[in-house]
Amino acid sequence: MPLSDLKVRNATPQAKPYKLTDERGMYLLVTQTGGKLWRMDYRHNGKRRTLALGAYPDVSLATARKRRDEARALLADGTDPNEHRKAAKAANDASAANTFESVARAWWVGYSTSLAETTRSKNWRFLEKDVFPAIGHTPVSQLRAPDFTALARQIERRGAADIARRVFWLCGRIMRYAVGLGVAERDVTRDVELADTLTPKITKHHAAITDPTEFTTLVRAIDGYVGTFIVRCALRLTPLVFVRPGELRKAQWADIDLEAGEWRYFVTKTKTDHIVPLSRQAAAILRQVHELTGAWRYVFPSERSRERPMSENTINAALRGLGYSGEQMTGHGFRASARKILDEVLGFRPDIIDHQLAHAVRDPNGRAYNRTAHLPERRRMMQAWADYLEGIKDGEQPPA
Repeated sequence: MPLSDLKVRNATPQAKPYKLTDERGMYLLVTQTGGKLWRMDYRHNGKRRTLALGAYPDVSLATARKRRDEARALLADGTDPNEHRKAAKAANDASAANTFESVARAWWVGYSTSLAETTRSKNWRFLEKDVFPAIGHTPVSQLRAPDFTALARQIERRGAADIARRVFWLCGRIMRYAVGLGVAERDVTRDVELADTLTPKITKHHAAITDPTEFTTLVRAIDGYVGTFIVRCALRLTPLVFVRPGELRKAQWADIDLEAGEWRYFVTKTKTDHIVPLSRQAAAILRQVHELTGAWRYVFPSERSRERPMSENTINAALRGLGYSGEQMTGHGFRASARKILDEVLGFRPDIIDHQLAHAVRDPNGRAYNRTAHLPERRRMMQAWADYLEGIKDGEQPPA
């Protein structure tokens, strides 16, 4: 006779374990300590076996019967339900070992070695703060495109659209790594175009003063800057060389030849070698700085440690001290200032200027120019530019 809920509930322990039989091989095993265990006896390939279906009351009579029926369906297909359960557990264990976070950590070991320290710390912080809490526990094989777009939208909602794009790109790299490991079939981030998901990005150019008269006022203000010696020298050198702020603050003495009047370094943004011809004025500033920092690695070291370059905000902070807001002028803005005035006021060819800006300039045949292209003309231009700056500063030359 089939079991009833009442009979199961009222079953009490005895001196020895005993069974309360249900139907189709299922029964309730009542232990001496009062445990009530669902079991099912069956035969497979001529051998008698027992399958555990759970414990009462966590598993009700109805649920135990459902599990029994599922097991009997497997038997009808020639599958041992115990072996099926072991295989499923092994698959789950494998999935757990290939979670997004575990794969990401394996990928990071190789990827991070090629990054600068600041980039490495930022990218890892993005993963730990935004990605791992959201999808880190999920096996990579179970992730779908909406998981990543939802993550990007969540980051964008807090006003960090650039971080959202960066995180999405990092996730794509990790998914492609998982494909290479054989734990994911494909990179599902490629199923969507992130631009269709996030708010369109509005390009914001670095603030720059390009009017010659206003630029003259700025040059004179820089000449009167009264900050620390190193910052004062860095600020005075900035318009003379008009390199990217990160390149200036990370300048190293090993790359500068004051006798030859050259500064040679690798531009990480464009992945090219670059030469900055040093005007007499620029070389004079560097010689002054060399007396203080020449024995160290960086031309402009941090105030806190000579082993680190000065802060990325130093030049902009100095400009703020001169009364220029972030909407008026930035350290990067000197590049736009130089480009326009060199072209429209001093009459230098745009392609020569772009070479000196370390832009990706190509010749008529589509080939990238090397770092020495037009070097004599660039050397002449840099000296003319320094003379122009000196002239407008001293009032000996009109700005236009």
